[in-house]
Amino acid sequence: MSNEPMRMANTTQLPAGEHNGALWKLEPAARDLDANVISLAPGEQIGEHQGPALDVLLHVFAGSGVLHTATGALELAVGDIIYLPKHSQRQFIAGELGLGYFSVHQRKTTTGLMPAPRVS
Repeated sequence: MSNEPMRMANTTQLPAGEHNGALWKLEPAARDLDANVISLAPGEQIGEHQGPALDVLLHVFAGSGVLHTATGALELAVGDIIYLPKHSQRQFIAGELGLGYFSVHQRKTTTGLMPAPRVS
């Protein structure tokens, strides 16, 4: 990958709120950040869980929804920038038009080990 700045994606061209899961993710192998675009269809959710040992920053760019935390609920709307501290409790529920958000955090460190193949 080049050391030059480049356009990686345009969120206005992604089908946010229509599908569930990652619509885009940062791919270069040599990077310090992890980033992705997540989409939830109307009424779908990411179940309650404890976040990773990394701070995460979100930008809502499509739809709406609710972020449930350990201390209450936070309404999500287009334009919101949300800070999720490491290990914080979270649950996302998409609104009637679905939800699309961009997330970025420090790259997770991995051991580089791959799981052993399953033997039938």
